[in-house]
Amino acid sequence: MSKETNDQHAGSLSRLKRANPSVFMGVLLASILVAAGCASLSMATTDLPAKASAAGDKLDAIVATSNTATPAGYIAPIMGSPHDPTPSPVPVPTLGAPLPPPTVVVALPPIDFEAARADAQSKGLDIAFARVGFHTGPGGNATGLGEWMRDLNAAGVPFFLKSADAAGPIHEAQLLMKENEAAGRFVDHTLVFRLTEPRYEAPFYDTSLSPEEAAAVSWQLNRDNKPPELEKEYIWLETLNEPGREGSDGQLQIERLGRFSLETAKLAVADGYRYGAFAFSTGVPEPEDWEHPAMLDFLRYAGEHPDKVAVALHEYSLTTQYIGAWYPYLVGRFQALFEVCDKYGIPRPTVLITEWGWEYADVPEPVPGVEDMAWASWLYAAYPQVKGAAVWYLGPQFGGIAERAHLLILPMRDYAVSHYFIIDPGIGRIDAELFRPNPPTLLGIEPLGLPTPFPRPQTMP
Repeated sequence: MSKETNDQHAGSLSRLKRANPSVFMGVLLASILVAAGCASLSMATTDLPAKASAAGDKLDAIVATSNTATPAGYIAPIMGSPHDPTPSPVPVPTLGAPLPPPTVVVALPPIDFEAARADAQSKGLDIAFARVGFHTGPGGNATGLGEWMRDLNAAGVPFFLKSADAAGPIHEAQLLMKENEAAGRFVDHTLVFRLTEPRYEAPFYDTSLSPEEAAAVSWQLNRDNKPPELEKEYIWLETLNEPGREGSDGQLQIERLGRFSLETAKLAVADGYRYGAFAFSTGVPEPEDWEHPAMLDFLRYAGEHPDKVAVALHEYSLTTQYIGAWYPYLVGRFQALFEVCDKYGIPRPTVLITEWGWEYADVPEPVPGVEDMAWASWLYAAYPQVKGAAVWYLGPQFGGIAERAHLLILPMRDYAVSHYFIIDPGIGRIDAELFRPNPPTLLGIEPLGLPTPFPRPQTMP
C-alpha cells in the first residue's frame, strides 16, 4: 500500500460525492486509511535526487547494453533487445463462452491430490488449490507461518508467500523446495521478495533517466543487494511498489511504466531471474491503461515468458465488513487485465497478487476471514495464470495488524489441506459476474448495494 492510492482515487471520489454523499464519506475514509498503508515499506518518492545517488556513477557502464532510444511517438519493440531470448510466439486459443466456475471439493485430509488430478484429467478437467497465502516482513507476529509452510508442503499443496526485507521465511520455504527436489517430488510454491529502502525504487522516479536507463540502474541495484541466501531459481523479485498512474508532476506515467518494466523484464530474463512488474495498488490502473502501446508490448513479452515475467497486483476490499465491496473493481480487478489481453490476442500473463486483504491495519476474525479467503481461492482457481495472493500483513507496524492477521494462518492451513477445486483448463471469455460473492461470504449482512468508487471500466460487464 502507498500514499499514491489517495491521489489515484481523487477524481473518482469527487464523482461519487455528487452521486451519493453518504457513501462518499465511507469511501473517502477508506481511501485515506489506505493512503497511510505501506508507508514504512514504500516511502514517498517526491524530492528524489536528480540522479539515483547509489548507482549514478555506474550508469554509463550499465546503460551501454540498454535500449535508450526515445523517439517521438515511441512504441516499444516487442523483440530485438540484446537481452531478449524471445521464443516463437505462443498461439492464443480462440475464445469461446465463459468457462464454468470451479467446483469446490471437500475431503478429509490427507487427500491424494495426484489421484484427484489423474481422475480430473481423464475427464478433460484439472484440479487447482487454495493459494491464498501470507505477506510477512521483519518483526511483527508470524506465529504459525513455519508450521503452515511445512504442513502444506507435506500435503502436496502449493503455497504463496511474499516477504519484504525479511529473507528468513523465504529461505525456509526455499529449503523445503530443495528437499522436495532431493526426494524426487515437486510442489509448485510461489515465493516473492522485495527490498523496501527508497533507493531501490529511486531510479524509476528519476526522470533525468530514460525508462530504459532507469531499468538498468534499478535492476542492478535490486539484483546485487538481494540477500545472497535467496537463490534466483526459487524466487520472484519485485523492484517497485504501488507506482501511481500519474507521476509527481501530475502527468500520466503509463508509458514510462511500460517501457521500464519491459526493459527490466528483459534484463531479469537474461540473468536467469523471475521478475514481478508494477505491484499496482488496489483499484489501479484503469483498464484502458493496459491498452497503451508500451504496456501492450510489456504484456506481449510477459505472455511469451510466463515462467519468468509476471504482473504483480494488489487487491484489497478496503473494508473488513465485506470482501466483495465494489467487486470486481477492487478484489477481482485482475480480470480487466485478462480481458485486455484477450482483446489483443496476447496470452494471459502470470499474475502475482502480492498484497491482498481488507484494510491496511485490520483483518476480520478468523472464521469470517477464512470464509473470505476461501471465496478468493475459488475465484483465483478459475484462472491458472494467477499464482496466488498474499494476505496483508504479518510484519510490524500498521496498527499491530500482525497480532490479528497471524490468527488466520492455521485456520487457512486447515482449509487448504481439506479443499481443492475442479477446473476447466481451457480459456473462455471473461465474465466477472460468475464469481460475485454471495452469502455466506457476506456473513449475514444485507447486500450493501454500494456503487463502485471508480469509473466502470468500459470493457467489463
